[in-house]
Amino acid sequence: MPTQELPDPLEAGWNEESVCKIIEENANIRALRCAFPPGVGHERHFHAAHFGFVLQGGKMQITDGTGTVERDIKSGASWTSDVVEWHEVLNIGDTTAVYLIVEPKGSSE
Repeated sequence: MPTQELPDPLEAGWNEESVCKIIEENANIRALRCAFPPGVGHERHFHAAHFGFVLQGGKMQITDGTGTVERDIKSGASWTSDVVEWHEVLNIGDTTAVYLIVEPKGSSE
């Protein structure tokens, strides 16, 4: 499924409810705080290049083009990623998982 047909992480939600909110946006970045209580996920969406940081960990089920995995995500973990064509997640644990996603804005616009 092409990324342009999917919502970005801010537009995607769960059962028509937002799970991410903008905490900072300027000419250089957009920063999102995304929270997933137990049983809540993030519908299929794409990601532009981004940096992620786990504010509060949890047990997540992650589905993408390679299949479905379960991961215990630890608080304080971080990652960088180029474009993610699509994925969807579901909190299958018993704690609220909270992520910070920082997307740089292109300087070639």
